[in-house]
Amino acid sequence: MAEQAKNLVFGDGNPDADIVFIGEAPGRQEDEQGLPFVGASGKFLSEMLATINLKREQVYITNIVKYRPPNNRDPLPDEKAAFLPYLEQQLAVIQPLLVVTLGRHSMNCFLPNLQISQVHGEPKRKNGLVYLPLFHPAAALYNGGMRQTLLDDFGRIPEILKVIRESK
Repeated sequence: MAEQAKNLVFGDGNPDADIVFIGEAPGRQEDEQGLPFVGASGKFLSEMLATINLKREQVYITNIVKYRPPNNRDPLPDEKAAFLPYLEQQLAVIQPLLVVTLGRHSMNCFLPNLQISQVHGEPKRKNGLVYLPLFHPAAALYNGGMRQTLLDDFGRIPEILKVIRESK
């Protein structure tokens, strides 16, 4: 996979962020720029952040897999497994209050027995971290009806953070 990619796309944002967003793998534009979520999905992610008064510089954004899969295919299980230790280290360094998984691949790395269609927007606590499974922003680009669902789920983030802070 790395042979066909232009750049390692490790992550971007605030290393002291309270929120980490995790997608599945870089796309073409991410591979070219070496930054996560800079294409159409990234624009929508930035729009959603703005709805809760956050900027990209205030959060940390990364992917499970750090290289673009060939032909933009879904990452394979062994590829996800190979990169998981790096992702776990990123989380250990950042120590976020909330991990927002974007899409089923990301969610399944941490919450493997759940279906995103049933648990999106519902925070889950596991191994001392709180995870919020959301649909991937690309879902709204392919299916306009998903846009409002994503915005509604995203709108819950400030309240979820407040509850986490109060419980510490």
